[in-house]
Amino acid sequence: MKLLVRHQTIYRYQVAAGQVAMRLKLMPVDTAAQKVLDWQVSVNGEVLTRFGPNGFGEMEAIWVRHDRMDHAVIVAEGLVETRESHGVVGWPRTAVNPRYFLRETRLTKASAAIRDMARALPEKGGALARLHALSAALREAVDYRSGVTTATTTAAEAFALGAGVCQDHAQIFIAGARALGIPARYVSGYLLADEGDVLHETHGWAEALVPELGWVGFDPSNRVSVTEYYLRVASGLDADAAAPIRGSVTVAGDIRIDADVRIAQAEEGVEQRQLQRQQQQSAQATTRD
Repeated sequence: MKLLVRHQTIYRYQVAAGQVAMRLKLMPVDTAAQKVLDWQVSVNGEVLTRFGPNGFGEMEAIWVRHDRMDHAVIVAEGLVETRESHGVVGWPRTAVNPRYFLRETRLTKASAAIRDMARALPEKGGALARLHALSAALREAVDYRSGVTTATTTAAEAFALGAGVCQDHAQIFIAGARALGIPARYVSGYLLADEGDVLHETHGWAEALVPELGWVGFDPSNRVSVTEYYLRVASGLDADAAAPIRGSVTVAGDIRIDADVRIAQAEEGVEQRQLQRQQQQSAQATTRD
């Protein structure tokens, strides 16, 4: 399947900002389940070319402006081919020991209730079966309900509340997996939903390490392993670490953020135009060099 994505985020500053610095994790990479055919990220119309690999083998960039500005428009867009791998990402190249993903954070610290749920799961069938059981158990315990949690809600708080959204489900899963001694991490990316749907944010799910398979993606919110409808972008210990955009700004007054994500299965004509644009940009870059 070929997925066409356009993700726009607009920051509007009530008073002109004196300095803006952003860390952008908006550039997907090839994995066993996806191949990037064409992708670019721009800020205020300027295409960013200085993305580089981090320790996880993923791409990120820093964008800094020192002059005054009243808005920043960040656009990530492109074409990615995905394939059905039943959630298996495998062993992407990385400089980080998997045991790093046993580390607790404020957002993913397991409460006694989460540990009890995880440790009560059947042990037969190995790690993969236990992780599927964990995903199902937490989803039964925590309803999908928007508006009851925020970006700062912890896994323990959402579990006690019994409600939350994809971020909460993923972080509870991560807390439970780590309580079982299984490395787990948060993943941010995109999900192709019903035709015509317009999303307002990225999607979040979890990956856990299964010895015989490598990293495997689980989406407790939708009660599935990750499929070809998912496009992976970045990972981290929790949702904050895997956030597509993080930054700081020197500004007095409020900041308004508007986000819009559009994702669709690519039509042949659209796909061809994307690839032509990629070839033209490569030619232009060669000419400049």
